[in-house]
Amino acid sequence: MSADAATMGPDRPGSSTHLVGVISDTHGLVRPEAVAALTGVELIIHAGDIGSPEVMVALERIATVRAIRGNNDRDVWASVWPETDLVPIGALSIYVLHNLAELDLDPRAAGIQVVISGHSHRPKAERRDGLLYLNPGSAGPRRFDLPICLARMRITGTEVEYDFVDLAAT
Repeated sequence: MSADAATMGPDRPGSSTHLVGVISDTHGLVRPEAVAALTGVELIIHAGDIGSPEVMVALERIATVRAIRGNNDRDVWASVWPETDLVPIGALSIYVLHNLAELDLDPRAAGIQVVISGHSHRPKAERRDGLLYLNPGSAGPRRFDLPICLARMRITGTEVEYDFVDLAAT
């Protein structure tokens, strides 16, 4: 984690709106379409199943990266990444874990506004109890007939807008 990721906030000039890329389940693959979709973001959040250290090197060429390891990230290189992460962006707190079924805290009670997960390979966003639950889907090798995609968030204060980027259509 770089200092930039930890200090993104309203006190930094020009930082009233933050563009954040959200990617998951790359399983060792960084598609050129993913690089293009993430170009211009100030932070990339990887929600696990990275697949190889080369994925992190490629993403870090684009922007600062905050990542967690997924259930398939078992090799020694992956031990540097935590299983969960709390990412502050201005007035917003984002909790990142790989498998939403393993959420072991009450996000509202913890002051969290966004929960990001991966694992299912299915892109999904749901607003529930004042929280945004976001799964960017899988940007790695195609699994079954599921889409290949990632997400982008625009964060202003505690307001979050998001969109999914279909990498097969770009």
